[in-house]
Amino acid sequence: MIALSLAEITEILHGELHLAGADTAETVVDGTVDTDSREMSEGSIFVAKPGETTDGHRFVGAAADAGAVLAIVEHPVDVAVSQIVVPDAVQALADLARAVVARVRDAGELRIVGITGSNGKTTTKNMLARILQEEGETVAPIRSYNNEVGAPLTMLRVTPQTRFLVSEFGAAGLGSIARLAGLVEPDLAVVLMVGLAHAGGFGGIEATALAKSELVQAARIGGTAVLNTDDPRVWGMREIAVEREQDVVGFGQAAQAQVRAEDIRVSADGTGCTVVAGGERIRLRLQVLGAHHVSNALAAIAAARVLGVPVAVAAARLETLEIAERWRMQPMGGDRVRIINDAYNASPDSMAAALRTLAQITAPGERTVAVLGAMSELGEAAGEEHDRIGLLAVRLNIQRIVVVGPEARRLYLAAVGEGSWDSEAVHLPDQDAAFEYLRTELRDGDRVLVKSSNSVGLRHLGDRLGELFS
Repeated sequence: MIALSLAEITEILHGELHLAGADTAETVVDGTVDTDSREMSEGSIFVAKPGETTDGHRFVGAAADAGAVLAIVEHPVDVAVSQIVVPDAVQALADLARAVVARVRDAGELRIVGITGSNGKTTTKNMLARILQEEGETVAPIRSYNNEVGAPLTMLRVTPQTRFLVSEFGAAGLGSIARLAGLVEPDLAVVLMVGLAHAGGFGGIEATALAKSELVQAARIGGTAVLNTDDPRVWGMREIAVEREQDVVGFGQAAQAQVRAEDIRVSADGTGCTVVAGGERIRLRLQVLGAHHVSNALAAIAAARVLGVPVAVAAARLETLEIAERWRMQPMGGDRVRIINDAYNASPDSMAAALRTLAQITAPGERTVAVLGAMSELGEAAGEEHDRIGLLAVRLNIQRIVVVGPEARRLYLAAVGEGSWDSEAVHLPDQDAAFEYLRTELRDGDRVLVKSSNSVGLRHLGDRLGELFS
């Protein structure tokens, strides 16, 4: 974090300062900020966030022992460390992030990019960060820090030298993106797609579209909206952008896209396409698997282009990215059995894209195996969408469909009903049963996709299989 005195932080948070040791109101702190006492180091600031299963106030002592010099708390704790008492620690985290980013922006050249979408946020964030990091100091979220805690923690990593802040915004419900993006008012709003991910919590896909459009609404007047021309709901957000006097930059395969992809090809070695922009035609060869990553790459290239990075330079940097993120189309295993661990999360769109990729990259003589778990947070659409994925797997001629867990049983039944019988489709109760089945079922030449929502945890099964066959 930037250097601030205890008095300045107290004023920002409208809190009550309780000093400890030799500290005074003018004592300056500039360490990292976190809600996890295990992440503390010398000079850090600990935010004691109450949680569903535990209370951060219990760990103020551990944070101080690890080097924290300030705790932001909701009530004083009997620990020898300076504390600022606030009514709401999570709100205080947001208030501090807003103030810190505003000071850096006012004093320097900081440009802020916000990214949202039902799928692809983390991949696009990583791609854009890879492009921008060679232009100057770039701050981007670790993992999927995109909620009311993760987004402010990322913002608080900016320094006076930071040139680019890339923020990823997930939606916990209507208004959540507006609140998070409103902390920083991005210069660029990147909207990837509107799908059924989390649709159950929003009340349907139109409500999901409204939630995603909050990023465009929160972006700076006179900024830029980078929108997917291939998704009508996203492309329709250009009307909001025009109202806010924002430039509109389209990406996708449609003719109106300023950054367009042609000649997309997918193989076991990666994904290629021709990027067409500004009269240039640049061949792009991604190491990451799947045609769906082309759209993410186009979004990153389009945003980088707005920030002054030439398309050819952006494409060359993307070609060095080996994986999008751990557990996202991550190649594992070895020459005998190749595993694609894509079980960090799943929605109907990403599940379908992963299955199509599995079919595309499997050569004659190799066998396709899909290990599938449930897709969560789909609400009333859950049954129908699991049916659809089961049918798709059969129609793509996936040769072994291994369905794991009771919540995904309907996917299995749909596959059987479509004609995947005689052991082509199996349903197993849990990960351990699936591992024991697969360790004897898998054979040389198999390509195996492991895919489920994060809550199901099949990413750990993918790791076990990757280690077994490495």
